[in-house]
Amino acid sequence: MSSSNSDQWTLSRRSFIGGSDARIIMGDDPAALLRLWQEKRGEIEPEDLSRDLLVQLGNATEPLNRYWYEKNTGHAVSHVQRRVVHPVHRWMAATLDGKIEATGAIFEAKFMLPWSFSEEGATAKHTPQLQHNMWATASRMAVLSIITGGGKWVELTIPADPLYQHLLLTAEKKFWRCIETGEAPQLFGVDPPRSRVAAVRMVDMGTSNSWADFAAIYRRTRDAAVEHERAKTELKALMPEDAKEASGHGLRAKRSKSGAVSFELRVAE
Repeated sequence: MSSSNSDQWTLSRRSFIGGSDARIIMGDDPAALLRLWQEKRGEIEPEDLSRDLLVQLGNATEPLNRYWYEKNTGHAVSHVQRRVVHPVHRWMAATLDGKIEATGAIFEAKFMLPWSFSEEGATAKHTPQLQHNMWATASRMAVLSIITGGGKWVELTIPADPLYQHLLLTAEKKFWRCIETGEAPQLFGVDPPRSRVAAVRMVDMGTSNSWADFAAIYRRTRDAAVEHERAKTELKALMPEDAKEASGHGLRAKRSKSGAVSFELRVAE
């Protein structure tokens, strides 16, 4: 990117809130929030990420990520690096990694380190950006295509979450107002529910030692657990309805004000 194009890009980014900004706005880092506010107001230059290896790996692997997704799913990705502005909130925009032609879902390509990767963690990390982009483009679905440094490719399908998007829009409106008025922003304290990841894969856990250990415990204790639950049901039925407490044979049952019955073992004196 030439110096002229870079300057134009920087100026244009000051004029809207994008998906990458949403993560900071919904985050818990006050210093990052303040820096973003200063960048949007033109008070400081954007952080130079040209020497951030992880950022550059993400940029370098994005075409490969898109190619790998198309090859493995048969779905074409279009609208690559297209910017879409919300029709009502003109300060809200999304620069897309792509859009899946067959479904209209937002396509987002990411590179993540293998030792810190989990599907739940990836979803939580990228939810603000994905929900922002879905809201800006009126999309009902997003696909997160992830390549890890361990040579693993993961596809996650994430639906639009209206509650999350409402909270996100509220926080972004407040942040944009701070940009316009010059009032320094504060953390918004939003703790929205995580978007659910669509379960689409069948996984063989035969190579996991931990799975093997707990599977063995489950098989060994299943009959005892079933018998235990049956005993609790029968004991509750035997307890007189007007009894606040019942005890005998090393067991005490207590009835709460709401009617729930709990049990505890009595230690012999």
